[in-house]
Amino acid sequence: MPKPVLDAIAVSAVDIARAKEFYTLLGFDFEGGFESDDHVEPIRRLGEPRLMIDSAALMEKLTGEVPRAPNHSIFAMLCATPAEVDEHVAKIKAAGFDVLTAPWDAFWGQRYATVADADGYRIDLFAPLAPAATA
Repeated sequence: MPKPVLDAIAVSAVDIARAKEFYTLLGFDFEGGFESDDHVEPIRRLGEPRLMIDSAALMEKLTGEVPRAPNHSIFAMLCATPAEVDEHVAKIKAAGFDVLTAPWDAFWGQRYATVADADGYRIDLFAPLAPAATA
């Protein structure tokens, strides 16, 4: 039996417009994606899982409970370079979103940071550290 494939990551949002603003700062393109009053999805590039943003009201209606953002990261985004991690974090901070862990050079060999969207969902941004120069 083949293994299931990760197809989508879902978050909920009290303010979908603010959620779109945050995820646009991370490079998601909503122009031409799916959009309704209670659900939006940016355009998906080949090989990527879908990002689904549902209104908190819709999720409460479907599940019977108010959605709560987790206290850990829900997904991590690979950046091309350590500088790109820093650039994304700077844009996110300048737009008024929370930076939970400022970029740092983690002992496991990555430039690493954690940011939060307007509803508190945590996203890790990371990139491999540049290889050490050889003499």
